[in-house]
Amino acid sequence: MRSETLTIRTGDRPVVRDITAECAAFVAGEGDGLLHVFVPHATAGLAVLETGAGSDEDLLTALDALLPTDDRWRHRHGSPGHGRDHVMPAFVPPYATLPVLGGRIQLGTWQSVCLVDPNGDNPTRTVRLSFLAG
Repeated sequence: MRSETLTIRTGDRPVVRDITAECAAFVAGEGDGLLHVFVPHATAGLAVLETGAGSDEDLLTALDALLPTDDRWRHRHGSPGHGRDHVMPAFVPPYATLPVLGGRIQLGTWQSVCLVDPNGDNPTRTVRLSFLAG
């Protein structure tokens, strides 16, 4: 298995960041296998979705509706409502596994691999990419 980490700057606001290009570059030249993408953070996740047509903002809006940033959360350090950021990975998991054929990720036409980071308290994230040859 080949593995490496990326450092992704997400900033100080909730964001859906497309990392498809970085994932594609990592598997380029490989044969067939699996790409596993993992975010080793308690307040971030990964989603495979369409970007650029509003779905990325829709996801953040849906997370806000489902997990409001208010004082209901028992987990209370950090920014107000930060407890919801610790619950979010139960809905947007911190991993994705994708098939790779001939060194290309097998995504659908409009699919992208996205880092979902609702936590503005941590402006930099690590993403681990691992390729398991088949």
